[in-house]
Amino acid sequence: MDYDGNNTTCGEDTAPESHHVSMVLPVICYMLFCLGLLGNITVIWVLLRHMKLKTMTDVCLLNLCLSDLILAITLPLWAHNSLNLASCKLVTGIYQLGFYSGTLFVTLMSVDRYLAIVHAVAAMRARTLCCGIIASVTIWCMAFLMIIPQVTFADLEMDEHDSSSQCQPLYPEESQRFWKMQRNFSENTVGLFVCLPVIIICYVRILAVLSKSRNSKKDRAVKLIFSIVGLFVVCWVPYNVIVFLQTLQLFDILNTCQAWTAISSAIGVAEILAVSRCCVNPVIYAFVGEKFRKSLGNVLKRHLCWRHKSSWNSSPRDTTEKETSNTPVKSDY
Repeated sequence: MDYDGNNTTCGEDTAPESHHVSMVLPVICYMLFCLGLLGNITVIWVLLRHMKLKTMTDVCLLNLCLSDLILAITLPLWAHNSLNLASCKLVTGIYQLGFYSGTLFVTLMSVDRYLAIVHAVAAMRARTLCCGIIASVTIWCMAFLMIIPQVTFADLEMDEHDSSSQCQPLYPEESQRFWKMQRNFSENTVGLFVCLPVIIICYVRILAVLSKSRNSKKDRAVKLIFSIVGLFVVCWVPYNVIVFLQTLQLFDILNTCQAWTAISSAIGVAEILAVSRCCVNPVIYAFVGEKFRKSLGNVLKRHLCWRHKSSWNSSPRDTTEKETSNTPVKSDY
């Protein structure tokens, strides 16, 4: 998580503010960790055990939740910076993997929705379970390739203010500018220059089709679309804009002390907004969906009914392994 600019002469001015941020950051990270863990594990459990991954949409949602889950898992470790070199590289890789793959899977789900609504008949062959698996494997491979430089250069750096070590990318002195530009360009290309336009185009076309539809659920679908696009814009655009401004600093543009201080202060907030999508995505993409809510409701009903019947009808004397295997919960799977 190194997003420093070139101007290091302003470091003392931002030290008090950085101290306050470092006190709040662990609390926010743990909150996002708990919410992300609960939401994504619930969605993954329902998808695997009850919905059986029958469509491309199910596969996309499963992979998006896996991406958000691995991103959430790294948050407590980043909050304390208590890492050695091996764990620094591991956590950097996992964090960046979730970062890139999450954006790509949100984009894939937008394209899937576009095909399902705008080209419903023609896209039936392209939206199969097999195609969903192939697209997902491709995205994971792309994400793995993108994180290689960050993992390679991840190292421990001593903090001048409190003598603690922080996990930062330490680039070779002779090629430092190149690798920083490569990192920023890679993040901006995925988040700002490619995925954002694709998402906007897909949902604009979807809105155009829905506006001509007489479906009674049209208004709800429109609200959901605005929620999805709004979530992406709020979470990703501020972060990518700041990364772009840092790229300009590498060309000695906006490289004044005031600009450096403002960008350094804003990047922490923008990064928190970016990682917060790991606990918001399950709500937008799963719990709001009618199909998923019905599946989750059926699971909870069966589970609660089974628990209720077990507490009244069973006893240690008549509870055997055979009877347990024949409960309604098991047979419904």
